[in-house]
Amino acid sequence: MRKLQIEDAEVMRIAIQQEIERSEESRYDHRLHGLLLVTAGHSCREVAALFGENGTTVQRWVNRFEAGGLDALREGERAGRPRTLDAKDWRKLQADLRKTPRDFDLAATLWDGPVLSEHLRRRYAVNLGVRQCQRLFRELGFRLRKPRPQVAQSDPLRVAAVKKTLASGSPSRRRTVESG
Repeated sequence: MRKLQIEDAEVMRIAIQQEIERSEESRYDHRLHGLLLVTAGHSCREVAALFGENGTTVQRWVNRFEAGGLDALREGERAGRPRTLDAKDWRKLQADLRKTPRDFDLAATLWDGPVLSEHLRRRYAVNLGVRQCQRLFRELGFRLRKPRPQVAQSDPLRVAAVKKTLASGSPSRRRTVESG
């Protein structure tokens, strides 16, 4: 049988590894295949090289399997990083977000990721990045609402005439093209 080759093998290898990482079941099957190669006589280092893993990762799979069987290879709950704010500070932060940033001597008028990050640093001595602060808004049940930009010194009647959304109860309007 002739040897088959995949075009762009390195790119495809990365794509396959990403696909394996997407699902718990795929990661479990990946570990099973690795152990199958170890039981066939391959070293953990060889399996790691074939699978694009670290040698100690494959050793961990073998140790977990030896200690707990097949179930030990399944995904477990990951504790994650503990919260920086305790329950009392968490409630205080929720109350803070119901006020304006100016109440805390911040220059902004609305809360957003950068403003919350600065607030946490100043008031709670916690350094969180903007993306984490945006995640916190969702977790706390807040939505980012920014006012629509309005042209300076615009005529409110003309602005209302071209708005995308109509006031409730008003009939739909049609634009007419005037010849000039």
